Amino acid sequence: MTTTLQSSHQKLVKLTKLLTSFVNNGRHHQALTLFSQMFAAPDLALDPFAFPLALKSSAALRLPRTVASLHTHSLKSGFLSNPFISSSLVDAYGKCASLTDARQVFDESSERNAVVWNSMISLYSHSNDITNALKLFELMDVPSTESSYNPIIAALSESEDSSGRAIEFYNRMRASGLRPNLMTLLALLPVCLSLGSLSSIKEIHGYGFRSSIHRNAHLVSMLVEAYGRCGCLVYARKVFDDLSDRDVVVWSSMVSAYAFHGHANNAMHVFREMESNAIRPDGIMFLAVLKACSHAGLADDALRYFEVITKVHGLEAGSDHYSCLVDVMSRAGRVCDAYEILMNMPVKATAKAWGALLGACRKYGEVKLAEIAARELFAIEPENSGNFMLLANTYAAAGRFEEAERLRRLMEERRVMRAPGSSWVLSRDHMAYGAQC
Repeated sequence: MTTTLQSSHQKLVKLTKLLTSFVNNGRHHQALTLFSQMFAAPDLALDPFAFPLALKSSAALRLPRTVASLHTHSLKSGFLSNPFISSSLVDAYGKCASLTDARQVFDESSERNAVVWNSMISLYSHSNDITNALKLFELMDVPSTESSYNPIIAALSESEDSSGRAIEFYNRMRASGLRPNLMTLLALLPVCLSLGSLSSIKEIHGYGFRSSIHRNAHLVSMLVEAYGRCGCLVYARKVFDDLSDRDVVVWSSMVSAYAFHGHANNAMHVFREMESNAIRPDGIMFLAVLKACSHAGLADDALRYFEVITKVHGLEAGSDHYSCLVDVMSRAGRVCDAYEILMNMPVKATAKAWGALLGACRKYGEVKLAEIAARELFAIEPENSGNFMLLANTYAAAGRFEEAERLRRLMEERRVMRAPGSSWVLSRDHMAYGAQC
């Protein structure tokens, strides 16, 4: 009898390890098939470790009925009091059913540890329901953890009117005695970038260094982007160089940083260096390379890299890539080439692409192409007064004042309102930060 039990337990452990492997590698259909076989096996008595794995795969495949079935089986097996199963149920219902169902499971859980609370808080946060996330946080009857704070900080940082509250909540986390982890830093960096706070970016970088998490590829890519957007290319490059095991996201961030400031030669050098390291570019890198060419007016280089990335690396160009290529041609004054790209691109041209062409036609006096681009834009975004004004100014610059006036009257008839003017003011503090670079 003992030997049979040991054999059954060993078989269960072996199958659970295989199940874990399937789930961690995204092989969710296979995971659920294996779980069904384990559940049906007469010689196996499933323990609480298998159910959370099956729930994770069910959530990934968006199978609410399977989640409900696993919920029922957990209840019949007496596992529902297990907080890890409760948290997995909350998470699964929230991701593939509804927050209401997830909250019901949460409210009915008899044993709620921090993991269960954090699952519900995370669901509210990721659904941008910050109000309920904060309400639930304040109701916690167990000590909070870093994972209680991180999703709320991330949600606040992504909200345009709540970035300051994200910093306040982070300070509250520090005051509670909890130490920020990698997820905290990743959540905070967008806030620092939106506020233009170079000192805060440096603080996060320094904390990451002291905590030995500064070599995480995701953190490095965000630091490179943050320093790059603040104009500190030297710092961005130092962070980039300090990481030896770079993925395509890190490489793309460095190219984007150079491209953002018009350093096309440096951007292209990094791209070629990435190629020599046998790393295949992705769509973001593709876009960064084209933007670098656009800012520097390198039309021929843009065409060459477009062909290399699509034909040599086999990457499929999307509407953003074609729009950027049209922008490169337009900035370089090659409006006929830009129009030809628009006519032959395999995806639908966006307002951004037609707008780039219209702007270039205004600059270079190409009235006929301007009319074609404007007609497309009037159909795509009929309320955009900028398109009407660009065409009217193109007419006026060519001495065709009657047509310009006719277009302005058409705006009035269609009640297209001009957008009010605005401007940016750079504070002395930001100027001082820039000087530190």
